[in-house]
Amino acid sequence: VAMLKVFSGTANPALTSSICSYLGVQLGRTSVSSFPDGETSVQIFDSVRGADVFVIQPTCPPVNDHMMELLLFLDALKRSSPLRVTAVIPYFGYGRQDRKHGPREPITAKLMSDLITEAGASRVLFVDLHATQIQGFFSIPADNLRPDLSFVSFLADMKLTPENTTIIAPNAGGARRAQRVAGKMKCKIAILETRTVGDDKIVSVVGNLKENAVIFDDMIDTGERIRLAAPALKAHGAKQVYACATHAVLSGCAMQ
Repeated sequence: VAMLKVFSGTANPALTSSICSYLGVQLGRTSVSSFPDGETSVQIFDSVRGADVFVIQPTCPPVNDHMMELLLFLDALKRSSPLRVTAVIPYFGYGRQDRKHGPREPITAKLMSDLITEAGASRVLFVDLHATQIQGFFSIPADNLRPDLSFVSFLADMKLTPENTTIIAPNAGGARRAQRVAGKMKCKIAILETRTVGDDKIVSVVGNLKENAVIFDDMIDTGERIRLAAPALKAHGAKQVYACATHAVLSGCAMQ
């Protein structure tokens, strides 16, 4: 049986420590530093020869720095004769750039997948990808873990039931995610539609609401979508509005 080795980037060392504690393994020893010009330098102090290696690095802000750090970790590990290297990327930056929305635009999610593969990953592990088709961008196994059951259990503890709750998709693209959760809770769903009229954004609700409205999304970035949705849902009959999201990016003044 191959030895298990776990390493952490600097994006979320507390998460990696918790995982190592749960698994009962020691966190691998590493060093991450920068040259005076800003270049990132990575060094791994533990031998990984023949080991099953996991490197945990979400690409949370600053996204570019953490992505580059991940690539350097993967390259360093690849050159050290491991049995396998799995990149654990709970939050995958650039996941929203999974298609061309206009001419002369990159498909950046595909570029990131190529870089991760070429850097040395044997497998990648995500949590709640923004778009599930990103798994198909990789030529190596790519697993997408879904948090649905955790949310369903949490909402059940809050006494939210099919009789008093409607699951809300923030847009048509999020309908499948909302349907998965609604199916597990046996709730109805409604969909939000946002239109821009001049300088204003108008939010419409498609579907009937019960007293509790629960918005499901993969992330909250600026929080603007939630801010606009809440009054629209209340105007449509909801008494309480909740928001559930896997990734609390919370850029800028999102908390306010």
